[in-house]
Parts: sequence; C-alpha cells; structure tokens
Amino acid sequence: MKPIERLGLGLLHRMQPEAAHDLSLKALASGLVPMPGSPVTSPRLRCRLAGLDLPNPVGLAAGFDKNARVVGRLMGVGFGFVECGAATPRPQPGNPKPRLFRLSADRAIINRFGFNNDGAEAIAARLSARRPGIPVGLNIGANKDSADRAADFAEVVRIAGMSADFLTVNVSSPNTEKLRDLQGAEALAELLKGVIAARDALPARRPVFLKIAPDLDDAGLADIANVAKATGIDAIIATNTTLSRDGLSDRQASEAGGLSGRPLFERSTRVLARLYRMTGGHIPLIGVGGVGSVDDSWQKLRAGASAIQLYSALIYQGFSLAEDIARGLDQRAAEEGLTSLSELTGTGVEDWL
Repeated sequence: MKPIERLGLGLLHRMQPEAAHDLSLKALASGLVPMPGSPVTSPRLRCRLAGLDLPNPVGLAAGFDKNARVVGRLMGVGFGFVECGAATPRPQPGNPKPRLFRLSADRAIINRFGFNNDGAEAIAARLSARRPGIPVGLNIGANKDSADRAADFAEVVRIAGMSADFLTVNVSSPNTEKLRDLQGAEALAELLKGVIAARDALPARRPVFLKIAPDLDDAGLADIANVAKATGIDAIIATNTTLSRDGLSDRQASEAGGLSGRPLFERSTRVLARLYRMTGGHIPLIGVGGVGSVDDSWQKLRAGASAIQLYSALIYQGFSLAEDIARGLDQRAAEEGLTSLSELTGTGVEDWL
C-alpha cells in the first residue's frame, strides 16, 4: 500500500462507511487518488473471457461505482475490466440508512443498500460517454416495487445494453426481498430467456453473465448449471454476498444484509469449484468473494475461475491492490513456467470439493 493510500484510508475509516464511500468517489473524480493510468498487462496476463479481450484477469466487482460516475477514472486504476451498477429500469433510493457496515475485526463489510441507483437511462448515458479502454460491464437488477421483476431485467438491457461491454444479471442480492427466489430453475430460465431476447435485439451482441449467491445447496447449484447451459449465457460470476455469519467476531456482525470480504473466501471458492465441475469447465467462471491477495487470486483461478473480481478488500488495502495483484500473478506465473494464466484455470478444483 502506498503511503498516501494509508493516510487516506485512515481518514476514511474515521467516517461513517457510506459517507466514506461517497467521499472516495469524489476523490477519484477529482484525480486525488494515484493510479498507473493504464492496466497492468503481459502475454501471461492477457486473456479472452466470453469474447472480451482483457489485459489482465483482475476486475472490479459491481457495487463500488453504482451509477458509473467515475468509470473513466476506474479504467485507469490497473484493473483488466470493471463492472458498474446495479442499474434498475427506474431510479430508486434503496433501503433506509444506515445500510453499510465496516467489520474491521473481520476484514469484512455488510451492506443492505437495496439497489439504490439513478436508473438505467442516467447510467447508460454516463457509460456511453466513457473513453475507449478496458471492458466495462453493467450489473442489472429489478425495481423493488416492480409488478414483474423478471421483465425489469430485460428492460434494463433494452435501455442500457449498448452502453456496456457485458451485462450481468443479478438475481443473487440478498437486499431486495424475494429477489433470490428468481434463482429457481423455472423462474431463472424464463428470466434469462427474456434477457437474451432483449440482448439479441440490440444492434450488436453483448455477453450476458449471471451472478449467483454463495448460499446455494448442491441441488440449487445444479439447477443454476443446467439453466446456464440450456440458455447459453456467456459466463457465471460466483459469488455475490452471503447471509451467513459464521466465524465473525466484530460487534456489528448481527447487522442485516449481505456479508462480503475475507470471511466469504472459503464459502465462495467452494461454490466456484463445485460449479466448475458441474459445468465441465465449458462456461467461463469469474471468481469473487474474499479476494485480497495474489494467493487468493491464484486459488480462485485454480478452483475454476478464468478471471477474478474484488471490491471489499479495496476498503482495507486501497486501489493499488489491483495493480499489486496483477503484477504478482504475472510474476508467479513466470516462476511456475506458465505461458498464460489460463493454463491454471481448474487445476485445483479437487482441493475445494
């Protein structure tokens, strides 16, 4: 971590978490956050994911830049790809505050934001105005008061689909009541058919990803795998936040919402490995949950991921973490004699089953 980051994080951690988050967005927008300006890359790091060319496999997960307000700046942090959102068809304020909690003792975060965002049209306009560069995706969701939540996902695709390089269907957030019910086989299949039909009506094709929960049992995960294969989605992001509170020590551990950060690592990696086995490695997987180091990233790749995403670790380690992980992966791949990190994907699945 750079000294200026250490100072900045120290100041931010004295603030209420959501206020600190808003201030970090303003700092990024103003150029106060140091960044390399271009993604870390090398022949070993470059990869192709669902038709997208990535300079490196280290991505930013959705949730940090919900409204694509600083997407241009985030493209220069060192990531190989960035995901914004979640966007819903209409703007909505989300759940009442406080709704973000920093569990410093556990290196974790609990949030219950509830898809607060400016709406698909405003977000699409900002995404469309970004400069060319690394792939940028849009996480899509449903309005809380919608009469047909499944239809909302397709509506966001129609409104904002062309503004992003990929689209992530988010049916796994625990902070919108009954949203996770859409992960059931029949409901999910119908929802994805609508999304893919809306995608296919766009002037140019956009890959569709699916983000799943880490709390699925084997039967639920098998349903996800079967629907994914049947509908032809392009990749699966494993995983979103968890409702579990196992092993936490922080006094705020009982707060409602989705838990992310270090305690999620093992749970999400087990889901990743199980999903890789169920899909036979034929659907690209993106590993998310508790990633905070080169070794974490290496383990996600070995467990079946073709790329990884991080977010919560940035709150504790700063944005230079993205560059550090990418450079560390490159160095370790060289030491292991790999010509490409893609050679690592799935080689350690059995360790997590």
